[in-house]
Amino acid sequence: MLVSHQDPPQILIPPNQPHQWRMIRPLGVYEVSGLAFGQEKDPQLGNGLLALDTVRGYLLQIDPATDNTIILNPYGVEHFLDATGLFLEDSATPTLWFCREDGVYCCTLLELTPQLMLRLPYPANGVAVSEETIYITCQKAGYILLFDRATWRQVGKFPAPGVGIENITVRGDELWVCDRTEQSVYCLDRSTGELRFNLLTPFGSPTGLAFCPNPQSEDTLYIAYATEEAYIRDNPNNRDNSLEIAIRDRTFIHPLHFRVHQAERYAISNGYLLEVSYLEELSPLDAVHLENLEWRMALPANTARQTLKSVEAIGLPFTEEVQQDQRVAVFHFSTLKPGEARLFGWKAQVEVHAIKYLLTPQDVEDIPALSPEFQARYLVDDDDLAMDTPVVRRAAREAIGTETNLLRKILKIRNYVYERLSYGIQARIDTPDVVLDRGVGSCGEYVGVLLALARLNGIACRTVGRYKCPATADQQGVPLQPDYNHVWLEFYIPGFGWVPMESNPDDVTERGPYPTRFFMGLPWNHIELGKGIPFETTSARSQGIRIGDLALNHVRFTILGELAAP
Repeated sequence: MLVSHQDPPQILIPPNQPHQWRMIRPLGVYEVSGLAFGQEKDPQLGNGLLALDTVRGYLLQIDPATDNTIILNPYGVEHFLDATGLFLEDSATPTLWFCREDGVYCCTLLELTPQLMLRLPYPANGVAVSEETIYITCQKAGYILLFDRATWRQVGKFPAPGVGIENITVRGDELWVCDRTEQSVYCLDRSTGELRFNLLTPFGSPTGLAFCPNPQSEDTLYIAYATEEAYIRDNPNNRDNSLEIAIRDRTFIHPLHFRVHQAERYAISNGYLLEVSYLEELSPLDAVHLENLEWRMALPANTARQTLKSVEAIGLPFTEEVQQDQRVAVFHFSTLKPGEARLFGWKAQVEVHAIKYLLTPQDVEDIPALSPEFQARYLVDDDDLAMDTPVVRRAAREAIGTETNLLRKILKIRNYVYERLSYGIQARIDTPDVVLDRGVGSCGEYVGVLLALARLNGIACRTVGRYKCPATADQQGVPLQPDYNHVWLEFYIPGFGWVPMESNPDDVTERGPYPTRFFMGLPWNHIELGKGIPFETTSARSQGIRIGDLALNHVRFTILGELAAP
């Protein structure tokens, strides 16, 4: 049995972790929608954690080490009902700021009697205060609004970095914003609103953010999350079928750890050590006899966000070969007999992080031309892309219009495909001309259309996949099975390199605006198992025998733990 070892995995977060690492699950809370940390000098609060439960109107004090939760406003919950955007101003008298409907309110910690300070034409979502400036996020307006504290007049506005409901806080000369829809945190320049970098969060629907001060090291950024989840409920009143689907609130607080690679123009955030297994079970549809069969499976790639730590064979030994700098496991069968039963594949330990690139259209204005080698490899129809059909050629022209900038072109192509297609599982993968006419496609069909339109517009791109670990980072040590395989793509920027782009997960609204969370970014749970090469092939394909005619695959993930800070 072949075993490949690399460096040992990073040290995982220990079970008796300090609160700077642990997930905080406040007791008796429905929806956390705002966070704030006190300062050491505050005699009443110290550096304790404050939060809003917008459903109940509770102002909460939470112990990050024990989850113990105290209601600070037991006689005034009506003042905080539906409130969002908590901010604690560090002043002589600690002052709380929050939003409620179209109003911005503040009060002292001692009195907790909110005073209306400002009304907007639209609902206010988040508020932060720095010196004499009030920063208010407003999804309806599409801006972060700046108000002068002395006159309460608007003195400026910054474009909202995302498309969803946003919360905001201040640290030094930075504005930090989280966006529910984008699953992202943005760091902006407080003076200009310019985006410095952004981060993908490990969970969806972030609803609040705050920095926990730490004199000994870097401050820890905490993110609140709030959503609903479906579960199986045992209903004893239904004797015929007691199991039924029900919905419950799910809210928690988790630290967001990250590292910004300025020179490489990307940032990575929370990482996990995964055990990934992929194996095939021989189960031929028809009796076959094959001689000298070679079966190839791509292994997890090493990338800026993913590291293959070790891999071992399952069932049968394999040898390795390299295809386009990618490791591939090769299983050899001298004879495959009718009715033969086998399980074979690989099991690997992989470190994964979320990654987000920061490139602007201005960054790609003067890029070099695409090399002849890349033109010959990545601008051609090599996968039934129907690039010569009138339907696809017309779509390629319509998608970009008169745009010439590479980044704007690929984003316009993505949005055009999102407007033309709706997601749906199909029995087979059809060609892009058929998919465009039908208006419904699976992730593989989205990829096919995107590849065809991008390549016709001179953008080199390739398919990447193959699976996503179920995005339940808090379910560690439990075997997890994905429901489907998944593919996405990478496009190439000459002079820079390959950049990821999801196929369909950002197609979440009719006619936009579409999130860009996975445009030039990937969450932690994507496993890169083949970049520009086939994930799995056999030498029997030349005889017209497909892998699906020979075997059933089995895929399993186990989240072994969260990694230390990147």
